[in-house]
Amino acid sequence: MRAQRMSIRQRRLYRSGNGDTWFIARESATGSVFVRHEANPASGGQVTDMDLGAFLGTGEQHPEHEALIRLIGTLVESNPGGARKQ
Repeated sequence: MRAQRMSIRQRRLYRSGNGDTWFIARESATGSVFVRHEANPASGGQVTDMDLGAFLGTGEQHPEHEALIRLIGTLVESNPGGARKQ
């Protein structure tokens, strides 16, 4: 887990029916990219940051995981000339 930092930009990935929210986040100073989970207020509103590899490496396929995979896919689709030829 990662300590919260001040210079963080984030984009919402997914908001569940119970109000939990997941973001893809980037710390400006270091360029570190991670997933941020904000629990809903009824659950205490705790904020947890998780490494991308750890988040995707859980083997789970919840809607928040699928949202991140879709976002990564859009990066590939929006840069078709950026792929390396083999």
